[in-house]
Amino acid sequence: MKTESNKIDISAVEDHDGILTIRGGGARRDWNGIHYKQGMSGKNVGATSLSANIATIPPGGVAYAHIHVGFEVILYIIEGKVRHEFGPGLKQVIENEAGDFIYIKPGVPHEVFNMSDTEPVVAFVARSSADEWDKIIPYERDQPHSQ
Repeated sequence: MKTESNKIDISAVEDHDGILTIRGGGARRDWNGIHYKQGMSGKNVGATSLSANIATIPPGGVAYAHIHVGFEVILYIIEGKVRHEFGPGLKQVIENEAGDFIYIKPGVPHEVFNMSDTEPVVAFVARSSADEWDKIIPYERDQPHSQ
């Protein structure tokens, strides 16, 4: 995957003996063409089966084709409009906009496009994996995938 910065700021986490907090969503991290608020995962709060953060796809941006291996993803689009090209060869298409929930099953290849050249897409992202991006693999558009 295209990784620009994969650092986690552990010092941003406040531990209150059972309730952990990151004020303001944490520092920005970049991965695969997407900007993320650091959020929470096994890497910084010790979560064992989930992670969550806020993702921003810049105007005209693309989250390059990839597959989530063995975990589910639910997104809620807060701002903007996206197009998912998905399935074997990325031949299927669906568009979503602010207010939509999206569920992505494990193993489904997909690529995500911000449909605006002037406005970002902002989404809340929840994963059934505490590993965040560690179980994500790139997908080649021209190679159908069966899983």
